[in-house]
Amino acid sequence: LKCSKCGLIFSNPIIEESKINSLYFKSDFNYNQEAQYLKKTYFNYFKKYLLNSDSKNIKILEVGCGNGFFLEELRENGISNIYGLEPGKSSVEKADKFIRKRIKINILKIGLYPKRSFDIICCFHTLDHIVDINTFLKEVNELLRKNGKIFFVVHNTDGLSVKLFGERSPIFDIEHIYLFNPRSLERIFKKNGFSNLNVFNVNNTYPLNYWVKLFPMPNLLKKIILKIFDITKIGLISLTLGAGNIGIVGKKLN
Repeated sequence: LKCSKCGLIFSNPIIEESKINSLYFKSDFNYNQEAQYLKKTYFNYFKKYLLNSDSKNIKILEVGCGNGFFLEELRENGISNIYGLEPGKSSVEKADKFIRKRIKINILKIGLYPKRSFDIICCFHTLDHIVDINTFLKEVNELLRKNGKIFFVVHNTDGLSVKLFGERSPIFDIEHIYLFNPRSLERIFKKNGFSNLNVFNVNNTYPLNYWVKLFPMPNLLKKIILKIFDITKIGLISLTLGAGNIGIVGKKLN
């Protein structure tokens, strides 16, 4: 369904929240190749919008951290006060030993961390999966210290992939409960106590093989193209596109 006022797209009905959560506890990390590109992309935007001379001393939480690939990137860049939250036990088991000890296997809920524990909370392609977004963002707000900041990335229903393919765009996935555009994303963060909001397009870099896998085309044709790419090694060439993701940064209202 689509809201005629703000353009928010959402699934209705959905299965019970308890069943959704149980599926995420059973989930596994299966996009390691893509993660090598994602961590560079996310850190570039982190560096652009959030990094400053004091950043190496800040305390960061990533919600929905998978195997901790972004936390690992932060650590490699000198930021070590890092923590993660991830419901998939199998995903966490694939994390680096140092990172794994700092990840809680759970979903975000009241009482999991003390209030005002973190300077920055990051969340990449997880907000789209949350059943009660307002409750989720209120908890994020309470976990932030004074002047605490957020950095989220979600899909964009005004993005290139939707303009080209409509409902055949890969962002229309059964797992996504909510899908945002820049207006609806900014609006829900403002509603839940965040200010100085900046919504921006996210350009992703992936090998051609990955882009072809996402492209909606007949399976036989896709297999032929991927086979040719594999033989010629063309599929390993990286391509950067703003295909349909948006980020948002902002700060807690004090």
